[in-house]
Amino acid sequence: MEKFTGKVWVLGDDIDTDIIIPTEYLALPTVEDMKQYGFSPLRPELASQIKEGDIIVAGKNFGCGSSREQAPEIIKALNVKCVIAKSFARIFFRNSINNGLLLIENDQIQEKVKEGDTLDVTLGESVVYDGREYPIQPLPQNLMDIIEAGGLVEAMKKRNGVK
Repeated sequence: MEKFTGKVWVLGDDIDTDIIIPTEYLALPTVEDMKQYGFSPLRPELASQIKEGDIIVAGKNFGCGSSREQAPEIIKALNVKCVIAKSFARIFFRNSINNGLLLIENDQIQEKVKEGDTLDVTLGESVVYDGREYPIQPLPQNLMDIIEAGGLVEAMKKRNGVK
């Protein structure tokens, strides 16, 4: 199983897609242009502080709101390794998988971890924080294949031998 370590950014419950990327920035030409505005209604500085491999830890119902596909695209463009939340909005979950963004459900770590802390993740097994192991459920292999390929389009290209 893949293992990785990342710095934690803590967000709360009900982080909706309008917080992840506000509507007024959807008219920008590319996700690269939009990503600097990620999470700006909540924390205007956050997008510029996130570094490659960082981990977002959030509460329940992460990604609620509209079905805008740009929300997981923005998080992925910020090079976030994964989002760990108590629960995810269903359409956000599917959009994230289709865009190659790893999501992990765990309802125990949020009350323990603090922003700036480091988590060790072993995919399909556990999240380790401060010497304590928090079990996580593995995603089905077909979803992991999509994530590992970088999203659904890339997974289908690979599956069908298209370059």
